Amino acid sequence: RFRKAKLHVEKAIKEKKIFAVQGPYPVIRQLLRARGWVERKLPCNGKQLKQQPGDQKKQQLEKTAGSGGDEQREPLRHPWLHNRENKGEREDEDMKEDREQCNEDSDDIHELMSYLVQDQVPNFLWTIRLSNIDQQLLTRIDVVNRYPQLYALCTKEGLCQSLQNLPWFEQVDFNTFFPRCYRLGIEGEQEAFIEDFRLTAARSLLKLALQKVGDRPVGTERPPKSEKVPGECMELAEQDGGPYSPLYPQLLEEALEVCEQHLGVLGHQDIDRNTPSPCRSCIDWDRFLQEYYRVAHEGTRLMLSRGQREQCQDLLQRLEEQLPQLGIEGNLNIWILKPSAKSRGRGIVCATRLEEVLELTQSCTSHSLRVCEWVVQKYVERPLTIFNTKFDIRQWFVVTDWKPLTVWFYRECYLRFCSQPFSLCHLEPARHLCNVSIQKRYKTLQQDPRVPPDKIWSNKQFQEYLAQMGQADAWQQVMVPGMKAAILNALRCTRDQVGSRKGSFELFGADFLIGEDFRPWLLEVNSCPTMSPSSAVTRRLCANVQRDTLRLVLDRKDNPTCSIGAFELLYREAAVASCLSVGLKLLVTGCSLKK
Repeated sequence: RFRKAKLHVEKAIKEKKIFAVQGPYPVIRQLLRARGWVERKLPCNGKQLKQQPGDQKKQQLEKTAGSGGDEQREPLRHPWLHNRENKGEREDEDMKEDREQCNEDSDDIHELMSYLVQDQVPNFLWTIRLSNIDQQLLTRIDVVNRYPQLYALCTKEGLCQSLQNLPWFEQVDFNTFFPRCYRLGIEGEQEAFIEDFRLTAARSLLKLALQKVGDRPVGTERPPKSEKVPGECMELAEQDGGPYSPLYPQLLEEALEVCEQHLGVLGHQDIDRNTPSPCRSCIDWDRFLQEYYRVAHEGTRLMLSRGQREQCQDLLQRLEEQLPQLGIEGNLNIWILKPSAKSRGRGIVCATRLEEVLELTQSCTSHSLRVCEWVVQKYVERPLTIFNTKFDIRQWFVVTDWKPLTVWFYRECYLRFCSQPFSLCHLEPARHLCNVSIQKRYKTLQQDPRVPPDKIWSNKQFQEYLAQMGQADAWQQVMVPGMKAAILNALRCTRDQVGSRKGSFELFGADFLIGEDFRPWLLEVNSCPTMSPSSAVTRRLCANVQRDTLRLVLDRKDNPTCSIGAFELLYREAAVASCLSVGLKLLVTGCSLKK
């Protein structure tokens, strides 16, 4: 047995087929072993992977192997890095994933071969965290599945800031694929959010004014205030007996004036003349918002004349031509607040009132212009739902090079459903956050029986559903092109801030929400997306994407014509001798022309 293992190891060393896996990736391990690779085992006790002294370690391993492997090998000890953010829950989950790896069964021959290569530098590394790997050793590994410094792409704050700089890289308006987003605690952006909230309230008031049954006004749904018990909701106002107390007469006229001024700004009419900012006019915004809340959330009726109705219709039509997100806004002015650097849906809440959002800025006390704890993003109030249930899409893609940028799109993906029916009257996570780690905490209540019990669909099932709804072309003609464009735009504006390393690659998971018009909206980009299956669909798809990723980054090197499964080349930038890096701080230098 020892001779057989030694011959296999010698061949693997000669062919540079030594690999290491850190994290719960049994599929990767099995696929590499089937290719003749030998694993260098990583420590399971939270220590870093570090290069070992050669001869002494080899002698010890041969002695251990010769004795039948009964003696326990010495652990690879190295100080643990303590400069990690978000320890708490994230650390517990990471430790759980490490334990899952340690509990995986391995037969004796693979265990023995692992002993024999402990002094070898791996040629391939698949890890869940780069911080676990000794940096000196990392530089010697040929192929690594992670890129360093992904903050600009894979955190909510980083992506928000990066996409604001997209016009420097592409003539694309990010408002066409990314719900507008602001970093709370950053003075300029917080002021921009306040102005956006007010303008959205004014537009929403016009929409509410046009909500009629025949020629009579009706009440609207009233979502609960955030301090109320989740799921609590007042009944809709009755048409003839609903709550009615006089609103101040100028309310609708002020909303019309603000929207008209905003149109002027959008049309750049403020360049040549002194046009006041819509939110710096003489309107008492505190009073305006309180009255708007009564109409939007308490069902108070809003009366309007025929002339005002026509004005509202005309203004909204002109605003729709200028604002690509008007269709997803709805009329309740709901915003979603997200911790800037957390994952798995942790800490996310929805809010309907400006004061609720601003309260969170008190916890965002960083004096740095580059760090903030919270971002606030416009909530998509009009998403496409399936069986009256909200869902999002997890879409994979791989970056094999940043310079030149090379991106591969995976043609298979999956949908994640909420566990309770969608409603803007109830803002609890069970109805609005599609993360599997969030939904598993909730029981399925009052849900359509056609929603899958495991709350997962494949894209093939989604396409079948679209065909039944008479929208068979929406997937290939609207959603897929939209997702590809959004991914590529996000990568183009973050590439200069990512730690590029030749020989590295990374599998990413982008999350998309679909609007009622079938247009995809990018929510976030996740590094190291989970490969732990939560359903029969994800068990198959996660195994497939890992298999095809290895085909793409390993097999294709030796055989460029080999199958790469469901991957397709999304973008390959033309190679250039030198690349001008465009930074975020641009200056114009020189002197003015004199007459």
